[in-house]
Amino acid sequence: MTALLERTTRARPAAPARKPAPRKRRRDRAGYVFLLPWFVGMLFTIVPFFASLYLAFTDYNLLNAPRWIGFANFREMLADPLLRQSMKVTFLYTFISVPASLAVALLVAMVLNKGIRGLAVYRAVFYLPSLLGGSVAIVILWRHIFGANGIVNDLLGWFGIHGPGWTSDPDFSLSTLILLHVWTFGSPMVIFLAGLRQIPVMYYEASAIDGASKWQQFRSITLPLLSPIIFFNLIQSLISSFQTFTQGFVMSGGTGGPADSTLFYNLYLYQQGFSQFHMGYASAMAWMLLVIIAAFTAINFLAAKYWVFYEQ
Repeated sequence: MTALLERTTRARPAAPARKPAPRKRRRDRAGYVFLLPWFVGMLFTIVPFFASLYLAFTDYNLLNAPRWIGFANFREMLADPLLRQSMKVTFLYTFISVPASLAVALLVAMVLNKGIRGLAVYRAVFYLPSLLGGSVAIVILWRHIFGANGIVNDLLGWFGIHGPGWTSDPDFSLSTLILLHVWTFGSPMVIFLAGLRQIPVMYYEASAIDGASKWQQFRSITLPLLSPIIFFNLIQSLISSFQTFTQGFVMSGGTGGPADSTLFYNLYLYQQGFSQFHMGYASAMAWMLLVIIAAFTAINFLAAKYWVFYEQ
């Protein structure tokens, strides 16, 4: 009997491969169509991408042909005091502004999630600064607000306080840019608000019946269920903060002053490449920045398994 079953099993023809349903094929085609602009853009960037990798190992000043020098640019970076200062400014800016911005965005999103009237208006008002925060006009306006004779010092003068030149004092210049970054919390706020709307109300109702306080609900319900959104906003904000350029360039007039207090990494890279024409050195700096961003992104992804919770 066993032999008969084995022969029958071997003789049974294999089932034909099931073709994808027409609806699925149409959906796949639609996805590829939406991805097409990205693929086309990649064709225009892939050549400069690998060209910059080659230039990172050369001495190139835009006027003469690149000269291969191996790892000399990277060794020079280790001994460059301005490079260390630019990294210090960038790390300080990132590690203060990103958590502060996300905290303010989450707080405002939770307030707006209470169902207040005119939600669409408030949402647009809070989102608008995130569209304008990195623009030249807003940074110039910010410089005037926090200047020695700006609005902030005028307000402090009403209380008999003589305020410093916030943008011209090395002790406060970076703080004003951090405040500008926090002010542009609109984009993560909108994403937080969408995430809060997806949390079932029954969780809060059940916990309230059990006697849970607002803080316990926030810690045990809101944060765990919102953790994927927090993680997404964290990665986005982290990458953009490491790439900060416009704010420091406009605020300092391209110098990174006062006393290199706003010398961001990207600003120093710009100075090396387009002011001093050390294009090989600037390319090496660009690849170093890529490695730094990739490292911090990888660390966050590794740590995410301990605090990011996805619904099963």
